[in-house]
Amino acid sequence: MKTYTITVNGNVYDVTVEGGQGSAAPAAAASAPKAAPAAPKAAAPAGPQGAVKVNAPMPGKILAVKASAGQAVKKGDVLLILEAMKMENEVVAPQDGTVASVNVAEGAMVESGDVLATLN
Repeated sequence: MKTYTITVNGNVYDVTVEGGQGSAAPAAAASAPKAAPAAPKAAAPAGPQGAVKVNAPMPGKILAVKASAGQAVKKGDVLLILEAMKMENEVVAPQDGTVASVNVAEGAMVESGDVLATLN
């Protein structure tokens, strides 16, 4: 039995690999643990995109979506809650406008710079 520490998308995992009793595998495949596939990102909606893009300031997980398409917002209104580094960060409207699209859903993993929402 071997124990490895691996990092996937910034998350650290301790992985234990046990020797199997089944069929023999090639040496290269047996010595390297397989990482779980990354969670898929939420697809961008097919609807219209606004002129003002609201980007993710850092990689993280969307905990809550506080705004919806068609909603009027003022500068500083909270659009989304982004969890990063065990902290909840408010993603706010950069200016007054109307939410044209919300491009992520709760639970989605995002990278820095991803477009989270658009405003008109």
